[in-house]
Amino acid sequence: MRNTCLAAVGGVAAAVFCTALQAEPTRYPLTLENCGQQVTFDKAPERAVALGQNSAEILLLLGLEDRMAATAFWPNSVLPDLEEANSKVDVLTVEFPTLEAVLSKQPDFVPAMLLTLMGPDSKVAKREDFEKLDIPTYLSPSACTTALDARDAYGSRDNLWTMDLLYQEIDDLARIFDVAERGEALIAEFKEREARLRAEFARNEDLTFLFWFSSPSPADDAYLGGGNGPSGYIADILGGTNALQTEAEWPTLGWEGIMAANPAVFVATQVDRDRWELDNAEAKIAYLTSDPTVSQMEAVKAGRIVVMSGAAMNPSIRTLYGAEELAEQLKTLDLP
Repeated sequence: MRNTCLAAVGGVAAAVFCTALQAEPTRYPLTLENCGQQVTFDKAPERAVALGQNSAEILLLLGLEDRMAATAFWPNSVLPDLEEANSKVDVLTVEFPTLEAVLSKQPDFVPAMLLTLMGPDSKVAKREDFEKLDIPTYLSPSACTTALDARDAYGSRDNLWTMDLLYQEIDDLARIFDVAERGEALIAEFKEREARLRAEFARNEDLTFLFWFSSPSPADDAYLGGGNGPSGYIADILGGTNALQTEAEWPTLGWEGIMAANPAVFVATQVDRDRWELDNAEAKIAYLTSDPTVSQMEAVKAGRIVVMSGAAMNPSIRTLYGAEELAEQLKTLDLP
């Protein structure tokens, strides 16, 4: 048994989490079941192209930047402690890449975080596009546990998303790259941080959150976080509930519906992609506090507006970071 230390990059405080671990080295060929498919790896990948911020940041946290050829789809900037490692990896685009752009990097492995990046109806690529070229793929378990239907292009959930799906993803990716000990250390660190948050916040039936990701304009419906998605998990870990009890992962709602939800806390997220003006948290807050009608919402009048990274609303490692961001701000509010 060896001692393995992993530098943590948590939002509350940087720390070094050390644990005694014993992990078997990966034996190739390695075959994993992923989202109902068997995927085989003859060796550890050397030119991975990560589709989605979560897939990329997991690989970076595992210290695999030297085996990453490129990344794509970044709603937010990389975690500060990963900036140096990430600077060594090409970014195809912060939006949806083309299949041609992905293939131009000659990948030997393509993990993806969302069905819109690599699903049956994806405009980027389908798994079979890579299978035809003998390129192994991996789809986040969080993505393939959503139900596809007309209610939401990103899917819906019958049950609350949990970090267990993320822990499975970290473990799978660590084994694929033969760094199982690093994966176990990272999972242990996240579990400790999750437990610490849950212990800090008591249940509060009156504490409801509304998570606003973005809108094309104030006149358009807002993209929000649904009840059973990661936003619901964040609310739950902080002792509250999501004001939108929907199965849809990303419901859209007009402002009359948002005001009817009447949250105790309004979460205005910061989205760094800069596609719409209301990606910016400051623009969201300016609208909430200046619109003659919306500004009369109880949460707005009471100053209960908090800011969080938009990436935290995706099922990802950033979800836990988002919960930590909100935890610090909630301590300064006069909550119901």
